[in-house]
Amino acid sequence: MDSADIRRRFVAHFEAAGHTAVPSASLLVPDPNLLFVNAGMVPFKPYFLGQETPPWPRATSVQKCVRTPDIEDVGKTTRHGTFFEMCGNFSFGDYFKEGAIELAWDLVTKPLADGGWGLEESRLHPSVYEDDAEAVELWRKVTGLPDHRIVRLGRKENYWSMGVPGPGGPCSEILYDRGPAYGPDADLSTIGPDMPTELEDRFLEIWNLVFMQDELSAVRSKSDFDIAGSLPQRNIDTGMGLERVALLLQDKPNMYETDVVFPVIQRVEELTGRRYGADPADDVRFRVVADHVRSSMMLIGDGVTPGNESRGYVLRRLLRRAVRSVRLLGFEDRALPELFPVSRDKMGETYGELLTDWDRISTVAYAEEDAFRQTLRTGTTIFDTAATRVKDSGGSTLPGDQAFALHDTYGFPIDLTLEMASEAGLEVDEAGFRSLMAEQRERAKADARSRKGGHADTGAYRDVLGEHGPTEWLAYETLETESRLQAVLSGGRRVTSLAAGEVGEVVLDRTPFYAESGGQAADAGTIDFAGGTLEVLDVQRPVKGLVVHQVRVVDGELPPGAVLHARVDPEWRTGARQAHSGTHVVHAALREVLGPQALQSGSYNRPGYLRLDFGWTGGLSPAQVHDVEEVANRALRADLPVGWQYMTLPEAREWGALALFGETYDVGQVRVVEIGGPWSRELCGGTHVDHSSQIGTIVVTGESSVGSGNRRIEAFTGVEGFAYLARERDVVGELSTLLKTRPDDLVGRVSDLVERLRHAEKEIEKARVAQLLASAGDLAAAAEDLDGVALAGQVVAGAGGGDVRTLALDVRARLAPERPGAAVVIGTGGGKPSVVVAVNDAGRAAGLSANTLVRVATQVLGGKGGGKDDVAQGGGADASKADEALRAVRDHLAQGRPTA
Repeated sequence: MDSADIRRRFVAHFEAAGHTAVPSASLLVPDPNLLFVNAGMVPFKPYFLGQETPPWPRATSVQKCVRTPDIEDVGKTTRHGTFFEMCGNFSFGDYFKEGAIELAWDLVTKPLADGGWGLEESRLHPSVYEDDAEAVELWRKVTGLPDHRIVRLGRKENYWSMGVPGPGGPCSEILYDRGPAYGPDADLSTIGPDMPTELEDRFLEIWNLVFMQDELSAVRSKSDFDIAGSLPQRNIDTGMGLERVALLLQDKPNMYETDVVFPVIQRVEELTGRRYGADPADDVRFRVVADHVRSSMMLIGDGVTPGNESRGYVLRRLLRRAVRSVRLLGFEDRALPELFPVSRDKMGETYGELLTDWDRISTVAYAEEDAFRQTLRTGTTIFDTAATRVKDSGGSTLPGDQAFALHDTYGFPIDLTLEMASEAGLEVDEAGFRSLMAEQRERAKADARSRKGGHADTGAYRDVLGEHGPTEWLAYETLETESRLQAVLSGGRRVTSLAAGEVGEVVLDRTPFYAESGGQAADAGTIDFAGGTLEVLDVQRPVKGLVVHQVRVVDGELPPGAVLHARVDPEWRTGARQAHSGTHVVHAALREVLGPQALQSGSYNRPGYLRLDFGWTGGLSPAQVHDVEEVANRALRADLPVGWQYMTLPEAREWGALALFGETYDVGQVRVVEIGGPWSRELCGGTHVDHSSQIGTIVVTGESSVGSGNRRIEAFTGVEGFAYLARERDVVGELSTLLKTRPDDLVGRVSDLVERLRHAEKEIEKARVAQLLASAGDLAAAAEDLDGVALAGQVVAGAGGGDVRTLALDVRARLAPERPGAAVVIGTGGGKPSVVVAVNDAGRAAGLSANTLVRVATQVLGGKGGGKDDVAQGGGADASKADEALRAVRDHLAQGRPTA
């Protein structure tokens, strides 16, 4: 049974049981605790947390997921991967334990001919939380299994929590016995409370049923917490790993050999000439490639681009590990263009956006591989230098800090460093490297722990939401409302009032203010009450459904329960609408000029200003920027109608609407904004003009890079756009007057002046060098005798490294050839000293070394230097010690020690 059939049977089973089928959400979530969706329940968290009312009593989904804590372990086990699909069924206060057990057991054991999976009951073992006697009885009742077939496990294994205060509950797993080939025999009725590691491959967990019934408090870890009481509504959350069921039904030893993953391994075999299954080390690399290619493709498909932070760093790491693993298997050409299409063809059967958005996805991936190949070349050069230094010093081990620098600074993989070190006859201080890596991971974990405060910080807001319900949000309908004060907060805590001059937060029963989201800045305005006024500084949604206004009390004292008049600044809203609609217009213009793969990856707009990030691998030419601006302004002149309507997400995609990267959308209705019909259709919750001409103008002010494969366009709109053009006009006028030329001739006039200036600078440079060299004869003539050595030394203020070298070589040429001599010149240009020592042939014959003398000088200067016996150079950090450094060289020679 292929994966697509397993998925279809799962959804059909639960639809037949009254569940609403919900499409997979994006892998990207606005959650302070998560980089990516890592479980099927994540899109439903607002319902489980009581922040929103679920639109259906029961639902089912097949959710895209990515888990990345143990990337290095991918391929080493039979069941773990970074990307996976989680099949789940959910009950929001509807059925509970018995219903969940019945539905799961029925699908798992139902014959294939009846739409089930037909797994043998004799191989199935339910597990329960050891204190959940009710679940034990229900498993007996539903399945008829004897007591010894039911596994009792402890809190670590069979109690679910998010690791923060909130809902939790016991859970039951369905385990499948894969037989003695995958582990030893065991009496599962006696193994509790923890499942032994050696049994995990044999007794494979395929489904987890979470019975969400408890309110958790004092959470110290995911398995150490207090149960404060029962939830007001009991819920069901289940997760079934599609890949795990697939490996069972396809009779494969691991998830990497299932129908949607293994074709990539087969293509790697063709490229490398190596065979999967022939060598355990190679097998891990094959699996890493197969997993990471699929995971990377899915992440790029949902809008992640490679970078050095957060999600971008994870993606970059996955792509580079895939490329590296193919290289270690012996294929050194570009690998991703050979492998990505294979994964696309398999995953595209389910996720059609991979096919329609292929140009962008492949462009991002292939550009990252090209960049990494350059990194490998650079890293190889740096490695060679470090290895040479180790050998020259008589060592045999590359220090751990150098291996770490190669990995951390240049993205050079440690296993490639180990491989190259072995080829060079060196070892690597792996302990030192691992120690530095551990320190880096601990810093990352500390950062993750600091983000965990996201749930705790929202406690007061959730209390307000629970007490008063969601805010009536009227930003689309009006700019003014009569509202009632529901809560006042300061520092994240409820307070009774705010005095004049204080800054705090207020929650109203209804509001016209737009809360910052979708790249659009929050509205500005005022909130008036009897005897006073509040200035609105910011508007946010700290929890879904609740609009919170950050305010400053201008005058008066805000009393509890006051009746308020909320008013959005109309000029601010007008500018915000122009900028947000302008962002959509620029996006459409980009796609028209560059092609459909130029998709937005982020945006920000405030009144009069917009910036738009988009996926593109190279800088735009001036002509392309001009074309984007012209297409955008022609759309404004065409007075295109702007409208919006609500529909389901699948309907929006079928209609051609773009779901922008990094945004999340309701699983029910989404809002589609269109400008000029199909010319621009995007999912968007922002405020917009009614006709494109109301934007006024779009003036592109810049185009730049914001990371690998990502560009940014910035522009002014409306009055701010006209003001920018007016300033440009004034500058042109002033320059034309100053240079006594017409505006049309200004560029030619400035170009002529620049060329004349460049010529003058060259002439000045020639004169300066000639003057410097003219002093060489005097310096050579003034050479002093130090124990038989003629030393011509000079500190030259303002001279840089090139001048210093030129002068030192010229002075050496003027020294008497029959007498040992050395020229030492120290320059202080740019505030940093540079030193060059040049020794003549007679000096070298007498044992004099330029390399030794330059080290004597740079030691005083606080730097380093080196070279050969005839010429050496170096630098330092303290130019004020130049004279002292020259004296040190003199003293060295005067003591009769021309060599070290």
